[in-house]
Amino acid sequence: MKLYVYDHCPFCVRARMIFGLRGVPVEEIVLLNDDEATPIGLIGAKQVPILQKPDGSHMGESLDIVRFIDEYAGQARLNETVRPEAQAWFDKVGKYYNRLVMPREVRLEPPLPEFATQAAIDYFVHKKEQNIGNFEQNLADTPSYLERIHADLAELAALLPEPYFNGTEPGMEDIILFPVLRNLTLVKGIAFPAKLQSYLGRMAAASKVPTYAERAI
Repeated sequence: MKLYVYDHCPFCVRARMIFGLRGVPVEEIVLLNDDEATPIGLIGAKQVPILQKPDGSHMGESLDIVRFIDEYAGQARLNETVRPEAQAWFDKVGKYYNRLVMPREVRLEPPLPEFATQAAIDYFVHKKEQNIGNFEQNLADTPSYLERIHADLAELAALLPEPYFNGTEPGMEDIILFPVLRNLTLVKGIAFPAKLQSYLGRMAAASKVPTYAERAI
């Protein structure tokens, strides 16, 4: 099987997680961010993740891929429960956290593979600034966003029963929430509550998706 992804993409992280959690081998292929031809050729849309299944067909949509591999692995299935308060947290933070992470994603050293060319960087910046505004201004506004995310992280920590959001085994809440937290490790100055800091290490190891903590900007 092949999985087409971007490293920074939280939806791609969802798909990557289930392969790691279930121990299913997959070839990860990181596309350049400005490569429109490949994803459109595979599924008719410029989006990732894209899974090439064992029969050679392709599928998109991160949670569809998660459920497909979860069943394919033939092991215990993910707990599908997503508490309303967990979904509400995801929806609330989703309205602003990209203002913290996106301007940093194109500045990582060494560069993420999807940003290996200046053309790919320019493509990303042009597209995303249409949604979140000027990257430089967002970076300048980091202190106000840090204040906001710290309050929201404290709220999320209260929802973590440990070791995982769904309890004793990874579940759908982890599939949804870990990618957001993982991207937030990009941001120097974020102080994760102790419970979430431990969770990040635990989930990164279990899913085989590393964080950005050592490269934070």
